[in-house]
Amino acid sequence: MSTASSPSPARETSLFAGVEPLEVFVDLLSEIESDTTSSEFYHRICEAICRLTTMRRAAIFLYDVGRQRVRAVGSHGISYTRLAALRPTLDQAPIAQRALIEDRVITVHSDAIEREVPADYARLLGITSLVCTPLAAAGHQYGIIAADRGGGDFELGDGERHLMWTLGKTAALAATARRATRQQERTRRLGERIDLAREIHERVMQRLFGVSLVLSAQQPLTDEQRERCRTEMVEALADLRSALERPLAPVAHETGTTLDAEIPRLAKQTGLPVALDWQSGVEVPPRLEGVAQSVLAEALRNAAKHAEPVRVDVVVRHDDDTFSLEVRNDGVGDGGHARGRVSGGGSGMGLRLAAFEALQHGGFVEFGADKSMTPPGWRVRLVVPVVGREAVA
Repeated sequence: MSTASSPSPARETSLFAGVEPLEVFVDLLSEIESDTTSSEFYHRICEAICRLTTMRRAAIFLYDVGRQRVRAVGSHGISYTRLAALRPTLDQAPIAQRALIEDRVITVHSDAIEREVPADYARLLGITSLVCTPLAAAGHQYGIIAADRGGGDFELGDGERHLMWTLGKTAALAATARRATRQQERTRRLGERIDLAREIHERVMQRLFGVSLVLSAQQPLTDEQRERCRTEMVEALADLRSALERPLAPVAHETGTTLDAEIPRLAKQTGLPVALDWQSGVEVPPRLEGVAQSVLAEALRNAAKHAEPVRVDVVVRHDDDTFSLEVRNDGVGDGGHARGRVSGGGSGMGLRLAAFEALQHGGFVEFGADKSMTPPGWRVRLVVPVVGREAVA
C-alpha cells in the first residue's frame, strides 16, 4: 500500500483558520435524506471528518448492545465491505477502551500499533499511525472513530486533536438525534400495527366467532340463520380487506448483518443446540433480512426461555416462488404442553409483530405445536413470496 505524504503546515493551518468546522459538518449531514440507510448516514460522517481534518481515511465502529458485538457502521477512503467482515472486540482494542474511558483523542504509532488494535485490522489497512476519537456525548458511549492519513507515521497537532474531539462529540449528538427519530418512527409503526390487530379482532374475529357458534349447533339451520351467517361472512371479509388495505409505513429495516451470521451468534448467545439445514444455493433476499432475523431471534429466545430442547432445527428453504425459514424445537413437556409456546402474558408479542411485518411483504408467520416431530415439539415458520431474481437459488 502506498504511503500518503503528510499535509503541508500551510494547508493544516488553513484547515483550522479558514473554515467553520461545525457548519460544514452540519451542511453535510443536512444533505442526507431522512429515510437514508444507517450505513449511508455514517459514511457521510466519516466523509465530513476527512474533509475537515488532515485525515485521509476514517471508519466508525459502534457497540451493538442487542447483538453484543462491535461492528463497522461507516467509512470513507476505506472499503466498507472489507471492514464489515471484521469482528473486533473492545478487549482487542485497548486504544478504544482508553479513548472512551478517558474521553480524549489518542494517537498510536507503528511501535505499539499491534498491541493497540486487532492484528487483522492493522494488516488490512497497512496502518502505522492511528488516531482514535471517542464517539460519546451526554454520558453515553457509542463507539469510536478510527482515522489515519492513508499510511505512514505522523504527529497530531493540538489544534487538530481538539477538532477531532469536537467532531466526535458532534457526530455522537447527530447519531443520538438520528436514533431518537428512528425510535419515534418505530414507535409509530408499532402503534399502527397494534391498532390493526385490535381492529381485526374487534371487527373480524368477533363476527367469525359468532358464525362458528351458529354452525357448530346440533340442530339444522333455518333459511334465516343461513342468510345471517352468509351476511356476517361477507361483512367480515369486507372488514378484513378494509383493514389490510390501510396504508402502513414500510417495515423493512437495516440490521447491519445477515441471517447466515445471526444463526451461530444467537445459538451461542442462547446456549441452544442448534442444527442448521440451509438449502444449497439459497440466498435471503435483502428486503427480507430484517423479518427473517426477527423471526429467528424470537423463536430461539422463546425456546431458550420456555423450553428445554435437546435439539433445535433451523431450516432455510425456497421453492419456485417462496422463501421460508423454519425453527423447530423438541421442548415439549408432559401432557403435550409445549414449553416453547409463545402465548399468554404477552410472551408472543415479538412473533406477532414479526407476523405483521411478514404480512406487509405478502407473507405470514405461523407458530404452534408440531406433533409430526418425534418427540412432539414446537414450530415457528416464516413464509414469504419472492419474485424475479429473488426466486433464483
